[in-house]
Amino acid sequence: MAAAARVSDPEAPHLPVLIDAILATVTPKGIWLDGTFGAGGYTRAFLEAGADRVIALDRDPMVFEMAKPWADSYGDRLVLRQGVFSDLDTLADMPLDGVVLDLGVSSMQLDQADRGFSFLRDGPLDMRMGQDGPSAADLVNEGDEALIADILFQYGEERASRRIAKAIVAARPISTTGQLAAVVEACLPRAKPGQSHPATRSFQALRIAVNDEFGQLIAGLEAAERALKPGGELAVVTFHSLEDRIVKKFLQARAGRAGGGSRHAPLQDTVTPTFELIARKAVTALPEELARNPRARSAKLRVGRRIDVPAQAQDRTALGLPKLVGQELF
Repeated sequence: MAAAARVSDPEAPHLPVLIDAILATVTPKGIWLDGTFGAGGYTRAFLEAGADRVIALDRDPMVFEMAKPWADSYGDRLVLRQGVFSDLDTLADMPLDGVVLDLGVSSMQLDQADRGFSFLRDGPLDMRMGQDGPSAADLVNEGDEALIADILFQYGEERASRRIAKAIVAARPISTTGQLAAVVEACLPRAKPGQSHPATRSFQALRIAVNDEFGQLIAGLEAAERALKPGGELAVVTFHSLEDRIVKKFLQARAGRAGGGSRHAPLQDTVTPTFELIARKAVTALPEELARNPRARSAKLRVGRRIDVPAQAQDRTALGLPKLVGQELF
């Protein structure tokens, strides 16, 4: 496929995950919005596949600087706008034929030690995607022990959250990713071959909290519902179970398939469907993609198509959003 060849160029910063599956599932025509521009992999793929225009959003101003060497080659078919995808309907300012979202931190950000996302590269403990607001260092140095433990457990599913939170408070002040990774590692057994780094869950949890990723995700899904034309398509790629659960429940609820509810997601009142599910199950990477791009191993793609019904209010309590018990982050 020409699009995949273009974005897999060795000069590109990273390979876009599940791009072949996305282009095989949706119709890359008309006006699309890429809500997580990053290194531009999805945007370039959609433009090469025949989209009339792509509106590319990102909260990180640095990505637009990095796109300057190639962005102008697409002329007015590519529109770059800084902002969060929770505001995508306002930022697009026009009905859309499709929205694509690639959630989580990009490999480009992980590779930059000074951004403070990676436990493998020592740098300032930052983790802010938009480079504004409180940082991860503010959280670990100013948050109380109970709050930090709650974040690690709820957002990272870290079973040793209380032990790690106690060690973080005892080690303050913590100013670098290396310091934090060492504190977490000392609380956990050494990873066996093939297992993830011991600090993976803790770093994930802090990044989610600092950037309000779950709140942004739900608001972004709602904004996509408002922005899409009838027949417009929403494609979302997630990288861990908490994100995927939110996207799955949103699309099921908006397709009138919310189910019977549970202690995590109460029974939702019947609503008029606003989406139809294009695939009932999540799409995952094929062995060929995993061989050339290990980052795809945890990726899941879910796709819905907009129905000609006005957007409706969403019951957010039905989406299984993890909650921090009675505490504010800052």
